[in-house]
Amino acid sequence: MMHLNSLKPALGAKKDAVRVGRGIGSGMGKTCGKGHKGQKARSGGFHKVGFEGGQTPKQRRLPKFGFKSQSSKYTYQLRLSELDVLPAGEVDILLLKAAGLVPHHIKTVKIIKTGELTKQLILSGIAVTEGAKVAIEALGGSVN
Repeated sequence: MMHLNSLKPALGAKKDAVRVGRGIGSGMGKTCGKGHKGQKARSGGFHKVGFEGGQTPKQRRLPKFGFKSQSSKYTYQLRLSELDVLPAGEVDILLLKAAGLVPHHIKTVKIIKTGELTKQLILSGIAVTEGAKVAIEALGGSVN
């Protein structure tokens, strides 16, 4: 039978506290394990977690809400179905801007395979996904 007054911690679970400042023979005399000088050696010498000595801390240097590519302002995606508005023939970025399919500040355009294409088009200077390329070439068009 176990009694509450007979409970003891396991062997080695409890250690005596190190008594600092009790002479050089103890190994923790004089500076008490704090070394010589410096903020951490002084009484009350503590600093916040993440403090880097006055340098702007890492959590303030890094961006807070993820990353937004600056080049994404100048790229645009077009669906295959949106190209159906154009007349059959050669298509480049200038034609897409003139047709009003792409904003004027855009520098690169990529065609993605969404929707259906019914016309034969020849694309030049425009990026194309693999699926869109297969769909364009199936109608006799080409991608340069």
